[in-house]
Amino acid sequence: MQIGWIHVVDFRNYRTLEYSPTPRLNLLIGPNAQGKTNLLEALGMLIAGRSFRTSRLAEMPRWGVERSTISGELVRGDGSAGRRVVRRTLTKREDDRWQNAGESVEWARVIAFGWQDLEIINGAPGARRNFIDGFAGRLYPTHLAALVRYRQILARRNRLLQQHAHGDDAAARLQPWNEQLAAVGMELMDRRRKAVAALQTELARIYRALSTTRSKVEVRYWTALGEATEPAALLAALNRTQRAELRRGQTLVGPHRDDLAIEIDGVDARAFASRGQQRLVALVLRLAEVLPVAEAAGTAPVLLLDDALSELDPGVRELVLRELGAAEQVFLTSPETLAVKGAAVFQVNAGGIAPV
Repeated sequence: MQIGWIHVVDFRNYRTLEYSPTPRLNLLIGPNAQGKTNLLEALGMLIAGRSFRTSRLAEMPRWGVERSTISGELVRGDGSAGRRVVRRTLTKREDDRWQNAGESVEWARVIAFGWQDLEIINGAPGARRNFIDGFAGRLYPTHLAALVRYRQILARRNRLLQQHAHGDDAAARLQPWNEQLAAVGMELMDRRRKAVAALQTELARIYRALSTTRSKVEVRYWTALGEATEPAALLAALNRTQRAELRRGQTLVGPHRDDLAIEIDGVDARAFASRGQQRLVALVLRLAEVLPVAEAAGTAPVLLLDDALSELDPGVRELVLRELGAAEQVFLTSPETLAVKGAAVFQVNAGGIAPV
């Protein structure tokens, strides 16, 4: 899919902006703090209705305004399969909270890469769970709704654990929540495993194409339940850990405790990979999403890559640009001018954009 045009009003540092990108590689160049990342965020909001940078709606409207709008045209495939004009609005309510409104487009997908993606490699397990849940959500439409439901059940179960009930009374009160947690939790784990399997196939291919070494990168889903696939296994684990959970006031097993193992040549990438290797692996993880997401949605996702070439060796940069040349619509920001055959170059400066 592609973005045909976008019109932004009062979003971040943009008072107003009209932009018609090319259908392939778009290079957004210019000094830092001029609005390149903000433009990527607006493009992502147009497609997905949410920011890849923040969950706080109040951060996105331009300072001092009561309303922010993003509108544009989304084109499916080559255009013959459909076009949709979409409008997103952020509106300040009387209680000073912000409301996000806009229609969803069932076939529209976007994949964004930014500096924060390094946390997938070297951050806490929560960053890796968020990554794989975001990927699974692009593959399976019901995954994110199930994740919300799981978190609601988990919160209620934790509240019961914190009430310090004991013995048979605790077991009786926890049992209904155990059963719900086990059912929804195993549903999440099943889709995460499938997502990781799809990711690994593309990850191996793309890393070989982009790395100047013969290193092998691998991602695996880690859970205390091992290979178990039935809710009964999670239910049994909850029963086994109940005494410890009552002491600590929290649920100790389930998908909220799982992690991803990311290794280069069998070694933990968090501890032993260089900064450049970590950044390349983080980028490759995002690029590895493209084909599975395209197959699931029926059209290729738009790629938003924020300063993706930073800290990469010159040879690796050339290989990345070659890989991007085979993708559909791509937006790549850079503080420096890049000479890329076939790319459209736009200068972003002080909340404005102009072709170069």
